[in-house]
Amino acid sequence: MHFGLSEEQQMIVDATRAFVESELYPHEAEVERTGVLREDLRKQIAAKAIAAGLYAANMPEEVGGAGLDTMTWLLYEKELGRANYALHWNCVSRPSNILLACEGDQRDQYLLPCVRGEKHDCQAMTEPGAGSDLRGMKAFARAERDDFVLNGTKHFISHADVADFAIVWVATGEEETHRGKKKLITAFLVDKGTPGFTVRDGYRNVSHRGYNNMILEFDDCRLNKRQVLGEVHKGFDVAGKWLGATRLQVASTCLGRAERALSHAISFAAERKQFGQQIGKFQGISFKLADMAMELKAAELLTREAAWKYDQGTVTEADMSMAKLKATEVLAMIADEAIQIHGGMGLMDELPLERIWRDARVERIWEGTSEIQRHIISRELLRPHGA
Repeated sequence: MHFGLSEEQQMIVDATRAFVESELYPHEAEVERTGVLREDLRKQIAAKAIAAGLYAANMPEEVGGAGLDTMTWLLYEKELGRANYALHWNCVSRPSNILLACEGDQRDQYLLPCVRGEKHDCQAMTEPGAGSDLRGMKAFARAERDDFVLNGTKHFISHADVADFAIVWVATGEEETHRGKKKLITAFLVDKGTPGFTVRDGYRNVSHRGYNNMILEFDDCRLNKRQVLGEVHKGFDVAGKWLGATRLQVASTCLGRAERALSHAISFAAERKQFGQQIGKFQGISFKLADMAMELKAAELLTREAAWKYDQGTVTEADMSMAKLKATEVLAMIADEAIQIHGGMGLMDELPLERIWRDARVERIWEGTSEIQRHIISRELLRPHGA
């Protein structure tokens, strides 16, 4: 494993950071204060991202993406993660890799338009009564000849307000196991405007202003079998093949924000004077900076190692969980300490620190809570011992 960046990787990092600083940072204050990402602004920035070659950079070259390896993709994600989430996610879209499971006409209807920026997708898994326990979902689709009829509710569905279709995970049957009955899950591609499919406003969130969560309702929503993504009853197989790296994506965007917060803290500690000297010379501040830098480097090394292993085909679930867990918890610590170093000014919206602090909270919940990540890690440690 090499720790230095190649010339190409450095160019991607530099180009992405320059785009973030010139095209995203200037609009953060508006989005944060209004809670709205204007549609005209979204389209304007998206067009610039497409022109710069930054749009859908996570997708393979054969479908029109940049074809980045995992390490380079995560370096790119880290730079995007510095900015307000609504701006970097909705304007510099990265279609879900699970769309690569599309076959036949699905590629022309869903996958390729998302890569070109003509459509947007969203993932619909979580339900009011089933968060981390996906097998506990109540949304169900019954088969009727060549159709399926969906009923149920999904919530906390990110950016469903701008999505043109949803990838919806619902139960389609049950099977007997040694632990009792287990639900069989199927993924469906569901277009907005389909009769029986309603998108409602979600909950007001203190994290990621302008990046909305929505409630999806299905009331006898009829779909053709051609809208099944993958195979019937094999939804988790599709998810397992394509969605694993999303934890690394979360880790990387957290690293970008943590680095931005640390940079502000270092600059302030070097410039601010109290009692006749820079506050960074006081042990109470200097030790904070040292711990912040050390923890950030540890999180980055865990994430880079997992990315390297992913490309080698040797990554484990524990590797990705460790990276996600460490990066999200380090972001929370650095955001909090950066505010402490700034004192009262750290909580004012003239600086991005209060936003980074608020945004950090959700990272330990979505894409698997910190508790779920610890469960995955400990399970992998104990499994060889039969526990």
